[in-house]
Amino acid sequence: MKLNKNFCAALALAIAPLSSPALADTDAAAVVKHYAEVAHAKYEDSLITAKALDKAIDAFLKTPNDETLKAAKDAWLAARVPYQQTEVYRFGNPIVDDWEGKVNAWPLDEGLIDYVDASYGAESDENALYVANVIANKTIKIDGKDIDASKLTPEFLSGTLQEAGGVEANVATGYHAIEFLLWGQDLNGTGPGAGSRPATDYDLKNCTHGNCDRRAQYLKSVSTLLVSDLQEMTDNWVADGAATKNVEADPKAGLVAILTGMGSLSYGELAGERMKLGLLLHDPEEEHDCFSDNTYNSHLNDAIGIAAAYTGEYTRVDGTKLTGPSLHDLVAAKDKALDTEVAGKLKTTLDAMHAMAKRGETVEKYDQMIAEGNKDGNAAVQAAVDGLVDQTKSIQRVIAALDVGTVQLEGSDSLDKPDAVFQ
Repeated sequence: MKLNKNFCAALALAIAPLSSPALADTDAAAVVKHYAEVAHAKYEDSLITAKALDKAIDAFLKTPNDETLKAAKDAWLAARVPYQQTEVYRFGNPIVDDWEGKVNAWPLDEGLIDYVDASYGAESDENALYVANVIANKTIKIDGKDIDASKLTPEFLSGTLQEAGGVEANVATGYHAIEFLLWGQDLNGTGPGAGSRPATDYDLKNCTHGNCDRRAQYLKSVSTLLVSDLQEMTDNWVADGAATKNVEADPKAGLVAILTGMGSLSYGELAGERMKLGLLLHDPEEEHDCFSDNTYNSHLNDAIGIAAAYTGEYTRVDGTKLTGPSLHDLVAAKDKALDTEVAGKLKTTLDAMHAMAKRGETVEKYDQMIAEGNKDGNAAVQAAVDGLVDQTKSIQRVIAALDVGTVQLEGSDSLDKPDAVFQ
């Protein structure tokens, strides 16, 4: 995921020490410990659902038809739910940020991977590999050198093709590469409809669009990578894992990690880059799950993850409910009115997100909601943006109330300098 490094002044917080006593280390330690335990559960659930997706892909590749393709798509949609709820662990945890691009980088220039419609264009000034189509070509040129692409192995995808040429849009791995390979391009603009890749794109006996064997190899390799990458992050959050040790080393710094993730995802990333930018541009390309039209669900689950980082609550994919010491407990003990304020604003945001998701299921998909002239659709998205921005203000107040020191939250031109978006 590309990160906007323009930190707006309003969100670059240097909180002066308050006159009240500092937070007890033991209380903070308990909150941070539970935060790490929930992280492990969420990444483990992401791993579990990714393994189910991998099995569904195996079944599809063995018998490629409409039924097995739908099952693979359904497994992908299910896998997105727990993963999106982990995104609140970004921004405040370097181990997560250094790794995240392998699994959820977006947007991607899909012409790098496979065939695209003529409307996509034939070249890009920013990306020499814009239409490299590695599935169709066993040799591609990277930085002026011929590269052997005859074997589309996990190692080749992750070590050579991912961000090839130093271009972030050359996304070769992760959820969105799989999404594109299952759905294909969404060529409907702001009209109804998602991608409509035929199952026969993988049928070795009745192949459409050529290279069905290589397309199948790519899909299997990228699915294998997703499982292994999620295993890596799950291991990082076990009790003695690197991420857990890092966040628990200093309880106050651990609280900063929690609050940084909540505030940065709320404001700069979700409200700004993923939502407001699309509203400003009315561009269907500005949707996170653009091939599957699943964007409203991804945004909703991000918001659920933000709220869970405050409450310490999480329901696992098997129905197990996790609860424990949380920011909610710390804030309520120090300032009950502020805790009530935060809880209310988190609920307002979730209500708006649920309303947007319901609209996505019953009225129109996200790319249609952000279309120019769609007053009601735009309003549904804007309500969620407003909720995210408003809850960030309360997160700022929590930072001050808990006296945790300097916290810097991610900004976004889309919110801070909207005129710059059109320059």
